[in-house]
Amino acid sequence: MPPHSRAGNDIHRVVIPPVHRPEFAMPRRLPRPATQILLATALALLASCGPSQDEFAPVCPVASPLWQAADLVRYRDESVAAHEDVRDMILTGHIVAIPAKCGPGDNKNQLAADVSITIQLTRGPAMQGREADVPLFLAVAEGDQILDKKVFPQHFVFPTGLDQVTWSSDPVHLVFPISATKSGAAYTVLAGFQLTPAELALNRAHAPQ
Repeated sequence: MPPHSRAGNDIHRVVIPPVHRPEFAMPRRLPRPATQILLATALALLASCGPSQDEFAPVCPVASPLWQAADLVRYRDESVAAHEDVRDMILTGHIVAIPAKCGPGDNKNQLAADVSITIQLTRGPAMQGREADVPLFLAVAEGDQILDKKVFPQHFVFPTGLDQVTWSSDPVHLVFPISATKSGAAYTVLAGFQLTPAELALNRAHAPQ
């Protein structure tokens, strides 16, 4: 039985502006869950493109988790996070994959991509009940410049008897501006958990040296 998440039903279309803008209107929520993903399934972290017959595949943006936000560790009291007492752990999460497919846009100056987020959530000993709110974000960058970012609040319900779930959203449709001198490789699609300052500090403290 897949985890339940309250969200919309439609695939959303988002056109990335050709100029640098810190924020651009994106759908308020990720779409509804698609299906539960088997853990044994190999999920690519890089975007994949499928060319039509006798056509070259378009160069896709790289899709990857933002390393500082790829994991979520939530404690009952954030003040105990530094002690890392498992008895106070409410929830853990991990970005499993950002599956994406791309193809030609409506014209030669557009590249289209459908991007989803796949996560794994685990109930901790301190969780009361079987529901959790987990905000996720999706961002588009060009080099070091963030062109677009949006936070998507998600509400999850763990099925009875199941303390670990893997969930994938329906795709968000992105349209990137391209030209003879700029391909999809100029862009990066980033995803992660929208963390509190304490959660972010904990991730940074455990970053590889």
